[in-house]
Amino acid sequence: MNRLGYGPTPGQVEAVVQEGVLRWVDRQLAVRDLRDPALEAWERPYEVLRTPMSAMVAMHTDQVTKALKAQAQGADSATLRALQAQKRQADGGKRDLRELLGELQSVTLVRAVVSDRQLAEVLADFWLNHFNVYIAKGFDRAYFADYLERTIRGHALGRFEELLVATATSPAMLFYLDNVQSVADNSAVATTATRAARQPQRPGQPPRRTAARPGARAQGMDPAMAEQLKARMPRGLNENYARELLELHTLGVDGGYTQQDVINVARILTGWTIDRRGDHRFQFLAQAHDRGEKVVLGRTFPAGHGEDEGRALLAMLATHPATMHHLSAKLCARFVADLPPDGCIDDAVRAWRQSDGDIRTVMRAIVHSPDFWALANVQSKTKTPLEFVASAVRAVGGAPDATPRLSSQLQRLGQPLFNMVTPNGYPETSADWVNSGALLARMNAAVALASNRLPGVTVQLDQLVPVTADHEALLNAVNRAILGGAMSERTRSAIRRELADITDPRAARAMAVGLALGGPEFQRQ
Repeated sequence: MNRLGYGPTPGQVEAVVQEGVLRWVDRQLAVRDLRDPALEAWERPYEVLRTPMSAMVAMHTDQVTKALKAQAQGADSATLRALQAQKRQADGGKRDLRELLGELQSVTLVRAVVSDRQLAEVLADFWLNHFNVYIAKGFDRAYFADYLERTIRGHALGRFEELLVATATSPAMLFYLDNVQSVADNSAVATTATRAARQPQRPGQPPRRTAARPGARAQGMDPAMAEQLKARMPRGLNENYARELLELHTLGVDGGYTQQDVINVARILTGWTIDRRGDHRFQFLAQAHDRGEKVVLGRTFPAGHGEDEGRALLAMLATHPATMHHLSAKLCARFVADLPPDGCIDDAVRAWRQSDGDIRTVMRAIVHSPDFWALANVQSKTKTPLEFVASAVRAVGGAPDATPRLSSQLQRLGQPLFNMVTPNGYPETSADWVNSGALLARMNAAVALASNRLPGVTVQLDQLVPVTADHEALLNAVNRAILGGAMSERTRSAIRRELADITDPRAARAMAVGLALGGPEFQRQ
C-alpha cells in the first residue's frame, strides 16, 4: 500500500488482509479514471476546479498589464500587492490567480490523502512529473490547472500515445518549452517578423520592444512580464521541446537519436502553437510550418505535409522500442526499486507491446512481476516529501483542510508542488532525498503532526493509540498502529529515551507517534 498508494489509513491494513491483497491490487488496477465519489465533498471548496482556463488567462493578462504599467511609473512590489488587493476587493473578494494556484497545490495533496483510488493518484503524480511543466513560467500560471486536470489526470490511466498527444498539444507544454515561438526560418511568419524588426523607427513612435528588452529582468522585472515581451520578438526554429520530447518524454537519453533528429523533429513541430487571440488552446499555424522533407530515426516525412506529420511523429515515438523500454524502466523505478530489475522491465515492455501502450495493462504486468514481490525490493525505496506527508497524514487519520497550509510543508521539505524548474522533474531515487537536513525536517514535521500542531490538518489520536502511562505498552501500540509491527529495536530504544522525561501521558503519546512517523522505518516506501 506504500508502493501502489500513499500508505494505509487506520484499520485499512486489516481490511485489505481480509479482502485479500491481490483482490485489493486488482481493484486498484481496475480504476479507469480519477473521478472518485469519495472526493466530491473534499473538492467542493476549491474554486480553482470550477474556474475555466480562459478566466485564468484573463487574470494573468490583467495582472501583467497592470504590473507593467505600475512598474513603468516606478511602483515597488509592495505597491503592486496593494493594487492587487484593491482589485480583489472591488471584484467582491474573488480569489486571484496566485490564490487559485495555491488551491491547486492544496487539492492535489488532499486527493493523495483522501482518495480511495490510490494507485490512480500515484500514477497521476508520476505522469505529471514525467511531463513536467514549471508553473511559475509566464502564462503557465494560467495554463497549469487545465494541464493538470484535463491533460494529465484526464489521460493518466489510458494509452500512452493519447497522453503524449495531449501533452504535445497542451498550452502549458507548448509555452513551457517554447514551441509557441518555433517557426520555420523561411516561413511567412518568420519573414514578417524579421521585416518588422528591421523597419526604421518613425519619428514620434514609442520605442519598439526588441530582443534587448527582456534584459530588464536583471533590473527586477517579473519573469512573467519578461516572457510576455519575449513572446512578441521575432522567432525562428526552437529545438527545446523537440529535444525534451526525445530525451525525456519518449526515447530516453540513450534512445539512439542524433542532433539532426532533434532538428528535424523541431521542424516537424513548427506551427504547433497557441491561439493567443482566441481561446488559448492548441492551434496549428500553417504559415509558420516547415513544409520541406524531414527524416527522423530513419523514417522519411515527405514534403508538403502539415499538422498530420506531427501526429504521425508522435505515434511513431509512442510505439518505438526505445520508448517502451525507457518508460517501462521509469515505471519500475517508481514502483519497484531505484535500480529497476531487468525482469520487471522486460515484463512491462512485453505488456506495452501487447496492449499498444495501455498504461493499466503495463502496471498490471509490473505488479504481477516476481520482482515486485521480491524481498530485496520490498521497502527498498525512500518516500519523496509528497509521499511522506500524504502517508503520515493518512497513517494518523488526519483531516486536511482546504487551505494551502499543509501543502506548504512540501516546500519546507524540498518538493514544492509544480515548482520544478527543469523539464526532467523531481528525482526519484533515495539518494536524492536522504540527507541529515531533510530527515531532521521530516522528523520535526512528524512530531508537529502528531501533536496536532501542523498547520492545515487536524489529528485525533484517541481512536488510534490509547493514552497510557506505561511507556512499553505505548511503544507496542504505536508500533502496531503506525509501523505495522516493523519497529526496529534501535528505533524503539531511541523513542524510549525521548519518553523518559515526559510525565504527561498525552504528551508522551504525541511524541511516540511523531518519532515513529519521523523514524527510518516510516521513511521506506
